[in-house]
Amino acid sequence: MIKLSAGTAHVLGMRKLSTDALPTTAYMMSGERCTHDCGFCPQARNASSRTDLLSRVTWSQCRITDMVNRIRAAYEKGQLKRACLQVVDGCKAIEQIKEIVKEIRNCSDIPICVSAKVKRREEILALAEAGVDRIGLALDAASERVFRLTKTGNWQETLDLISEAADLLPGRISTHLIVGLGETEEEMVNMIRYMRDLGVIVGLFAFTPVPGTRMVGMRPPRLDCYRRMQVANYLMDIINTGDCRFNSGRLIDFGLSAELLTEYLKDGKAFETSGCPGCNRPYYNEKPGGIIYNFPRPLSKSEIEEAIDIVLKTLDGRS
Repeated sequence: MIKLSAGTAHVLGMRKLSTDALPTTAYMMSGERCTHDCGFCPQARNASSRTDLLSRVTWSQCRITDMVNRIRAAYEKGQLKRACLQVVDGCKAIEQIKEIVKEIRNCSDIPICVSAKVKRREEILALAEAGVDRIGLALDAASERVFRLTKTGNWQETLDLISEAADLLPGRISTHLIVGLGETEEEMVNMIRYMRDLGVIVGLFAFTPVPGTRMVGMRPPRLDCYRRMQVANYLMDIINTGDCRFNSGRLIDFGLSAELLTEYLKDGKAFETSGCPGCNRPYYNEKPGGIIYNFPRPLSKSEIEEAIDIVLKTLDGRS
Protein backbone atom coordinates (compact mmCIF):
# COMPACT_ATOMS: atom_id res chain seq x y z
CA MET A 1 0.00 0.00 0.00
CA ILE A 2 0.97 3.63 -0.54
CA LYS A 3 -0.56 6.99 0.35
CA LEU A 4 -1.59 9.66 -2.18
CA SER A 5 -2.21 13.33 -1.47
CA ALA A 6 -5.86 14.34 -1.82
CA GLY A 7 -5.10 16.38 -4.94
CA THR A 8 -3.16 13.54 -6.55
CA ALA A 9 -5.98 11.07 -5.89
CA HIS A 10 -8.35 13.52 -7.60
CA VAL A 11 -6.14 13.87 -10.68
CA LEU A 12 -5.85 10.08 -10.90
CA GLY A 13 -9.64 9.70 -10.73
CA MET A 14 -9.57 7.90 -7.39
CA ARG A 15 -11.55 10.46 -5.37
CA LYS A 16 -13.47 13.71 -5.80
CA LEU A 17 -12.05 16.99 -4.56
CA SER A 18 -13.27 20.57 -4.95
CA THR A 19 -10.22 22.68 -5.78
CA ASP A 20 -9.18 25.58 -7.99
CA ALA A 21 -5.61 24.30 -8.42
CA LEU A 22 -4.66 20.75 -9.37
CA PRO A 23 -1.24 19.27 -8.62
CA THR A 24 1.08 18.88 -11.58
CA THR A 25 3.10 16.28 -9.66
CA ALA A 26 1.82 12.97 -8.30
CA TYR A 27 2.56 13.20 -4.58
CA MET A 28 3.02 9.85 -2.84
CA MET A 29 3.99 8.97 0.73
CA SER A 30 5.37 5.71 2.06
CA GLY A 31 5.60 4.84 5.74
CA GLU A 32 4.17 6.30 8.93
CA ARG A 33 5.59 7.88 12.08
CA CYS A 34 9.18 8.86 11.40
CA THR A 35 12.05 7.76 13.61
CA HIS A 36 13.10 11.43 13.75
CA ASP A 37 11.36 14.08 15.85
CA CYS A 38 11.22 17.37 13.92
CA GLY A 39 9.16 19.91 15.85
CA PHE A 40 7.11 21.05 12.86
CA CYS A 41 6.24 17.66 11.35
CA PRO A 42 3.00 15.73 12.02
CA GLN A 43 4.84 12.50 11.16
CA ALA A 44 7.47 13.11 13.87
CA ARG A 45 8.17 10.35 16.37
CA ASN A 46 6.54 12.15 19.31
CA ALA A 47 3.85 14.06 17.45
CA SER A 48 0.22 13.39 18.34
CA SER A 49 -1.02 14.59 14.94
CA ARG A 50 -3.22 12.52 12.68
CA THR A 51 -1.16 9.98 10.79
CA ASP A 52 -2.81 10.93 7.48
CA LEU A 53 -1.21 14.39 7.56
CA LEU A 54 2.02 15.83 6.17
CA SER A 55 2.06 19.60 6.62
CA ARG A 56 -1.56 20.61 5.78
CA VAL A 57 -2.04 17.84 3.20
CA THR A 58 -4.24 14.82 3.89
CA TRP A 59 -3.23 11.45 2.46
CA SER A 60 -5.30 8.38 1.63
CA GLN A 61 -4.15 4.80 1.09
CA CYS A 62 -4.32 2.87 -2.17
CA ARG A 63 -2.71 -0.19 -3.75
CA ILE A 64 0.43 0.53 -5.75
CA THR A 65 -0.86 -1.54 -8.65
CA ASP A 66 -3.99 0.64 -8.80
CA MET A 67 -1.89 3.78 -8.85
CA VAL A 68 0.89 3.15 -11.39
CA ASN A 69 -1.26 2.73 -14.50
CA ARG A 70 -3.23 5.84 -13.61
CA ILE A 71 0.02 7.78 -13.25
CA ARG A 72 1.14 6.55 -16.66
CA ALA A 73 -2.14 7.67 -18.27
CA ALA A 74 -2.09 11.08 -16.54
CA TYR A 75 1.54 11.65 -17.60
CA GLU A 76 0.78 10.73 -21.21
CA LYS A 77 -2.17 13.17 -21.21
CA GLY A 78 0.02 15.97 -19.84
CA GLN A 79 -1.88 16.16 -16.55
CA LEU A 80 1.22 15.25 -14.57
CA LYS A 81 4.83 16.33 -15.12
CA ARG A 82 6.52 14.44 -12.28
CA ALA A 83 6.03 11.86 -9.54
CA CYS A 84 7.32 12.66 -6.06
CA LEU A 85 7.75 10.01 -3.39
CA GLN A 86 8.02 11.22 0.21
CA VAL A 87 9.39 8.43 2.40
CA VAL A 88 8.88 8.62 6.16
CA ASP A 89 12.18 7.54 7.64
CA GLY A 90 12.49 3.93 8.71
CA CYS A 91 14.95 1.03 8.68
CA LYS A 92 13.61 -0.30 5.36
CA ALA A 93 13.14 3.05 3.59
CA ILE A 94 15.62 2.47 0.76
CA GLU A 95 14.19 -0.92 -0.13
CA GLN A 96 10.67 0.53 -0.07
CA ILE A 97 11.74 3.28 -2.46
CA LYS A 98 13.38 0.87 -4.89
CA GLU A 99 10.29 -1.34 -4.99
CA ILE A 100 7.90 1.57 -5.62
CA VAL A 101 10.17 3.15 -8.24
CA LYS A 102 10.45 -0.19 -10.03
CA GLU A 103 6.64 -0.48 -10.18
CA ILE A 104 6.36 2.98 -11.73
CA ARG A 105 9.29 2.48 -14.09
CA ASN A 106 7.78 -0.77 -15.40
CA CYS A 107 4.96 1.19 -17.00
CA SER A 108 6.06 4.84 -17.34
CA ASP A 109 9.07 7.07 -17.92
CA ILE A 110 7.62 9.93 -15.84
CA PRO A 111 10.43 11.77 -13.97
CA ILE A 112 10.56 10.60 -10.36
CA CYS A 113 11.79 12.57 -7.36
CA VAL A 114 12.38 10.93 -3.98
CA SER A 115 12.55 12.81 -0.70
CA ALA A 116 14.00 10.57 2.00
CA LYS A 117 16.42 10.49 4.91
CA VAL A 118 19.34 9.09 2.92
CA LYS A 119 22.42 8.55 5.07
CA ARG A 120 25.26 7.34 2.82
CA ARG A 121 26.65 7.86 -0.67
CA GLU A 122 25.92 4.21 -1.48
CA GLU A 123 22.21 4.86 -0.90
CA ILE A 124 22.29 7.92 -3.16
CA LEU A 125 23.87 5.91 -5.96
CA ALA A 126 21.43 3.02 -5.40
CA LEU A 127 18.44 5.33 -5.83
CA ALA A 128 19.88 6.82 -9.01
CA GLU A 129 20.52 3.33 -10.38
CA ALA A 130 16.93 2.34 -9.53
CA GLY A 131 15.60 5.06 -11.84
CA VAL A 132 15.15 8.08 -9.57
CA ASP A 133 15.46 11.32 -11.54
CA ARG A 134 16.02 13.68 -8.59
CA ILE A 135 16.81 13.13 -4.91
CA GLY A 136 15.52 15.55 -2.30
CA LEU A 137 17.63 15.84 0.86
CA ALA A 138 15.69 18.12 3.20
CA LEU A 139 17.73 20.53 5.32
CA ASP A 140 14.66 22.53 6.44
CA ALA A 141 16.56 24.79 8.85
CA ALA A 142 18.66 27.68 7.51
CA SER A 143 21.26 27.62 10.30
CA GLU A 144 22.74 25.26 12.86
CA ARG A 145 21.10 27.29 15.63
CA VAL A 146 17.62 26.70 14.19
CA PHE A 147 18.42 23.10 13.27
CA ARG A 148 19.23 22.27 16.90
CA LEU A 149 15.97 23.84 18.09
CA THR A 150 13.65 22.20 15.56
CA LYS A 151 15.16 18.95 14.25
CA THR A 152 17.00 15.82 15.25
CA GLY A 153 20.17 14.54 13.63
CA ASN A 154 23.50 16.18 12.97
CA TRP A 155 23.72 19.54 11.19
CA GLN A 156 27.21 19.17 9.74
CA GLU A 157 26.63 15.59 8.61
CA THR A 158 23.47 16.70 6.80
CA LEU A 159 25.29 19.54 5.04
CA ASP A 160 28.18 17.24 4.11
CA LEU A 161 25.83 14.65 2.64
CA ILE A 162 24.03 17.24 0.51
CA SER A 163 27.38 18.49 -0.77
CA GLU A 164 28.58 14.95 -1.52
CA ALA A 165 25.30 14.11 -3.28
CA ALA A 166 25.61 17.25 -5.42
CA ASP A 167 29.07 16.07 -6.52
CA LEU A 168 27.87 12.52 -7.22
CA LEU A 169 24.76 13.56 -9.19
CA PRO A 170 25.30 17.09 -10.54
CA GLY A 171 22.04 18.95 -11.19
CA ARG A 172 19.91 16.16 -9.69
CA ILE A 173 19.78 17.12 -6.02
CA SER A 174 17.13 19.25 -4.33
CA THR A 175 16.63 20.48 -0.78
CA HIS A 176 13.83 22.03 1.25
CA LEU A 177 14.19 25.16 3.35
CA ILE A 178 11.38 26.29 5.63
CA VAL A 179 10.92 30.02 6.20
CA GLY A 180 9.65 30.88 9.68
CA LEU A 181 11.39 28.37 11.96
CA GLY A 182 13.16 31.17 13.84
CA GLU A 183 15.96 32.04 11.43
CA THR A 184 16.92 35.56 10.38
CA GLU A 185 16.41 36.56 6.76
CA GLU A 186 20.19 36.87 6.44
CA GLU A 187 20.63 33.27 7.58
CA MET A 188 18.05 32.09 5.06
CA VAL A 189 19.55 34.05 2.14
CA ASN A 190 23.05 32.83 2.99
CA MET A 191 21.88 29.21 3.05
CA ILE A 192 20.01 29.60 -0.25
CA ARG A 193 23.20 31.00 -1.76
CA TYR A 194 25.27 28.13 -0.36
CA MET A 195 22.91 25.56 -1.86
CA ARG A 196 22.83 27.37 -5.19
CA ASP A 197 26.64 27.37 -5.25
CA LEU A 198 26.54 23.59 -4.78
CA GLY A 199 24.16 23.29 -7.73
CA VAL A 200 21.29 22.22 -5.46
CA ILE A 201 17.74 23.34 -6.30
CA VAL A 202 15.98 25.00 -3.37
CA GLY A 203 12.30 24.46 -2.68
CA LEU A 204 11.00 27.11 -0.28
CA PHE A 205 8.27 26.28 2.21
CA ALA A 206 6.43 28.49 4.68
CA PHE A 207 6.29 27.13 8.21
CA THR A 208 2.81 25.75 8.85
CA PRO A 209 1.69 25.08 12.45
CA VAL A 210 -0.05 21.71 12.59
CA PRO A 211 -2.04 20.46 15.60
CA GLY A 212 -0.21 17.75 17.52
CA THR A 213 3.27 18.99 16.66
CA ARG A 214 5.72 20.54 19.11
CA MET A 215 5.67 23.86 17.21
CA VAL A 216 1.91 24.24 16.85
CA GLY A 217 1.97 27.43 18.94
CA MET A 218 4.28 29.29 16.54
CA ARG A 219 2.97 31.61 13.85
CA PRO A 220 3.59 31.24 10.10
CA PRO A 221 6.08 33.73 8.61
CA ARG A 222 4.95 37.23 7.71
CA LEU A 223 4.03 37.49 4.07
CA ASP A 224 6.47 40.33 3.40
CA CYS A 225 9.32 38.23 4.82
CA TYR A 226 8.35 35.25 2.67
CA ARG A 227 8.12 37.37 -0.49
CA ARG A 228 11.64 38.68 0.11
CA MET A 229 12.96 35.14 0.49
CA GLN A 230 11.17 34.07 -2.71
CA VAL A 231 12.74 36.93 -4.62
CA ALA A 232 16.22 36.22 -3.22
CA ASN A 233 15.87 32.56 -4.23
CA TYR A 234 14.61 33.48 -7.70
CA LEU A 235 17.25 36.12 -8.39
CA MET A 236 20.06 33.73 -7.42
CA ASP A 237 18.70 31.31 -9.97
CA ILE A 238 18.62 33.78 -12.87
CA ILE A 239 21.38 36.30 -12.16
CA ASN A 240 23.29 34.82 -9.18
CA THR A 241 23.10 38.12 -7.29
CA GLY A 242 25.38 38.40 -4.29
CA ASP A 243 24.68 42.03 -3.48
CA CYS A 244 21.93 41.66 -0.86
CA ARG A 245 22.23 43.94 2.17
CA PHE A 246 20.79 43.40 5.63
CA ASN A 247 19.95 45.41 8.73
CA SER A 248 19.84 43.45 11.99
CA GLY A 249 19.34 40.26 9.99
CA ARG A 250 16.50 41.64 7.83
CA LEU A 251 16.91 41.90 4.05
CA ILE A 252 16.72 45.58 3.04
CA ASP A 253 18.31 45.69 -0.43
CA PHE A 254 18.71 43.27 -3.34
CA GLY A 255 21.48 45.33 -4.92
CA LEU A 256 19.17 46.35 -7.80
CA SER A 257 17.26 49.50 -8.59
CA ALA A 258 13.49 49.40 -8.12
CA GLU A 259 13.07 49.60 -11.90
CA LEU A 260 15.40 46.68 -12.64
CA LEU A 261 13.96 44.59 -9.81
CA THR A 262 10.45 45.16 -11.17
CA GLU A 263 11.61 44.09 -14.61
CA TYR A 264 12.93 40.79 -13.24
CA LEU A 265 9.72 40.15 -11.28
CA LYS A 266 7.06 41.31 -13.74
CA ASP A 267 6.17 37.80 -14.97
CA GLY A 268 5.35 36.63 -11.42
CA LYS A 269 7.54 33.51 -11.64
CA ALA A 270 9.39 34.42 -8.45
CA PHE A 271 6.21 33.94 -6.44
CA GLU A 272 5.21 30.57 -7.84
CA THR A 273 6.10 27.32 -6.08
CA SER A 274 9.86 26.69 -6.16
CA GLY A 275 11.65 23.37 -6.19
CA CYS A 276 11.84 20.48 -8.64
CA PRO A 277 10.61 21.14 -12.21
CA GLY A 278 6.88 20.47 -12.53
CA CYS A 279 6.20 20.68 -8.77
CA ASN A 280 3.46 23.12 -7.72
CA ARG A 281 2.31 21.74 -4.29
CA PRO A 282 -1.19 23.32 -4.18
CA TYR A 283 -2.21 24.38 -0.68
CA TYR A 284 0.67 22.60 0.98
CA ASN A 285 1.31 25.68 3.12
CA GLU A 286 -1.98 27.50 2.58
CA LYS A 287 -5.65 27.35 3.46
CA PRO A 288 -8.02 27.85 0.49
CA GLY A 289 -9.14 31.47 0.60
CA GLY A 290 -6.26 32.47 2.88
CA ILE A 291 -2.79 33.90 2.32
CA ILE A 292 -1.02 32.26 -0.61
CA TYR A 293 2.69 31.85 0.03
CA ASN A 294 3.51 29.67 -3.00
CA PHE A 295 1.26 30.21 -6.01
CA PRO A 296 0.55 26.82 -7.64
CA ARG A 297 -0.32 28.52 -10.95
CA PRO A 298 0.61 31.63 -12.95
CA LEU A 299 -0.34 34.81 -11.10
CA SER A 300 -2.93 37.28 -12.32
CA LYS A 301 -1.85 40.81 -13.14
CA SER A 302 -3.22 42.16 -9.87
CA GLU A 303 -1.51 39.38 -7.88
CA ILE A 304 1.83 40.18 -9.52
CA GLU A 305 1.42 43.89 -8.80
CA GLU A 306 0.55 43.22 -5.17
CA ALA A 307 3.52 40.86 -4.68
CA ILE A 308 5.96 43.28 -6.30
CA ASP A 309 4.63 46.16 -4.20
CA ILE A 310 5.30 44.16 -1.03
CA VAL A 311 8.88 43.54 -2.19
CA LEU A 312 9.52 47.13 -3.26
CA LYS A 313 8.63 48.31 0.24
CA THR A 314 11.80 46.52 1.27
CA LEU A 315 13.81 49.08 -0.65
CA ASP A 316 12.33 52.16 0.99
CA GLY A 317 11.80 50.78 4.47
CA ARG A 318 8.00 50.98 4.53
CA SER A 319 7.54 47.40 5.75
